[in-house]
Amino acid sequence: MFIDTHLHLVERNRISYPWLKDAPELNRDWTYQEYETTAKRVGIEGTLHMEVDCAPNDIETENAFVAELMARPGSLIRGAISSARPEEKGFTAFLDHLDPKVIKGIRRVLHVVPDDVSQSDHFRENVQQIGKKGLPFDICVSQRQLDLAIDLADACPNTIFVLDHCGVPDIAGGGYDDWAKSIRTLAKRPHVNAKISGISAYTTPDWTLDTLRPYVEHIIETFGWDRVVWGSDSPVCTLNSSLDQWMAATQALIASASETERTAFSRHNAKRIWSL
Repeated sequence: MFIDTHLHLVERNRISYPWLKDAPELNRDWTYQEYETTAKRVGIEGTLHMEVDCAPNDIETENAFVAELMARPGSLIRGAISSARPEEKGFTAFLDHLDPKVIKGIRRVLHVVPDDVSQSDHFRENVQQIGKKGLPFDICVSQRQLDLAIDLADACPNTIFVLDHCGVPDIAGGGYDDWAKSIRTLAKRPHVNAKISGISAYTTPDWTLDTLRPYVEHIIETFGWDRVVWGSDSPVCTLNSSLDQWMAATQALIASASETERTAFSRHNAKRIWSL
């Protein structure tokens, strides 16, 4: 049984997602009911909702939406990783206002803003505040920005980090060597974890297990079984697969792991990192 640490739900009649206009394959509602049907079939026992880079003035609405879903009897949702703007004034007040029963972590997508955003003293001081609140910070960067992730981790040694999507490797473009070198460097930071989540989206439609295997194995080798978690990245994973295909691929890729290793990866690490 798995905890899915990276579920996106889209509710367009209530929340605005400006980026969706440029992603026609994803530009529709993605409901909890649709996800739950597949999740219960493939062995997902719980999930964290990952913010969907909604319009800034809809962040509180998105968190309230997740809270409502959590309150449903039998809900799989265990909490929310909230969107945030650590680069802006008033962030401390925003952080203090969050409901700890709902909000389990914070994310600011960094590949959609200038590189210098995460390098400012103000941003880093606020990421340090996130750590003082006991909340992990998800790092969402493109492969070329992995050095920014390393710098941010070094600037905030007391904040727990989780690298999304294996660092978004350019699998389709064949950029393995540069990615692997950066990952090895980042993994030396013991307060950084890695999320193996929906990386089929970064390859070509004709991918196979052997396409993904070097990336998954390198993440596990460098971070170790105690610092890796699983995520679906649904619905983004549907760009080149489906939720059940991504789960099947994951199961095949970790088939040789011990029971202790599988349990750590599939759920125990997530419970520890996000205090579930």
